[in-house]
Formats: sequence, C-alpha cells, structure tokens
Amino acid sequence: MEILLAVLLGGFFGFALDRVGANNPNNIINMLKLTDLRLMRIILGAIGVSSILMFGALSLGLMDVGHLSIKEAYTGVFVGGLILGVGFALSGYCPGTGLTAFAVGRKDALFFLLGGFVGAGLYMWSFQSIKDSFLFEKILGGKVSLGVIENSGYEAVFQGMNGNLIGIVLGLVFILLAWKLPAKLRG
Repeated sequence: MEILLAVLLGGFFGFALDRVGANNPNNIINMLKLTDLRLMRIILGAIGVSSILMFGALSLGLMDVGHLSIKEAYTGVFVGGLILGVGFALSGYCPGTGLTAFAVGRKDALFFLLGGFVGAGLYMWSFQSIKDSFLFEKILGGKVSLGVIENSGYEAVFQGMNGNLIGIVLGLVFILLAWKLPAKLRG
C-alpha cells in the first residue's frame, strides 16, 4: 500500500509540475534570471500552504508526530546543495522537474537524468574515501527543528519557541511573499 501511495502522490506531483510549467527549463532559467517570477510565486505559495497544513495538523492532533522526519544537517548537505544549485541553473532542471520533463517527452531531460545517474555513481564510488571527512560533520547537532515540537524527540534551535507555531508563521510569510512578489523584477 505504501508503494502504491508513493506512486500516486508522485504522479500527482508530476502532473502539478507539468501544469504550472516547472518542467520547462526556460521557465526555470527565466525565474533564476528574475525575468519571470510566476513560477517562483507558485513555489512559494505551495511551500506556504503545505507548511500551514502540516504544522496546523500537528498542532490540532490530526497528524501523528511520528510521521515527521527531519533529515540530518551536515556540511556535505550544503556542498551538495551548491552543486545541485549550479546544475539547476545550468540545465533548468532539478530532479523532480527533470523526471517530469522526461515523462512528457522532452529529450534534453534524458541528458539531465543521465548526468544525475553519473553524479550518483561518482558519489557512491567515492563515499568510502570521504565518509570520515569534514563533509559529514553535523551542524547544530544534526537532526534539529527551529522550535520545540512536542513528542518528536528532536532538539530545537530555539528552545523556548513552539515549532508548530514557527512553521505556521513561516508558511504565512511564504504565502505573503508569493502574493506580493511581482511577475518580473528585471527585463
């Protein structure tokens, strides 16, 4: 059932990416060049709504805190993020949009996906030699949330603050940014 749910949610996500034009590298590159911010507005709005729904559901007890999974923060995450960001800017794809573009028949997405597989292979090949390096040093204790989330077992950066409230407020900020952001900053 979990695999079926993952396939259904992945299909829905891919459909949404296609409908908003996120699988078109020109739209992404124009967003990064600040010449067309419609896609950025959609992304910020979606993050905001998702944050409000998730942290609101946690606050109301509609979602079990056991479903919350915070990934570990370490130096390599930031290095990998920089590499992904450069690839994102050069290709106009990230992993999700690249798969969606390939699924709808964009041939350039095949080269992006092949590059991703090569990069993953190089990481696996080099892992033994880098696993004890500075890249795997934990940041802020590793698995942490911004504020305290009751019964989650995660440490908080800001001990005296409610993590669910922080998530809801940040969600509102993202929605406000999406609403106020102009369609273009340049061009």
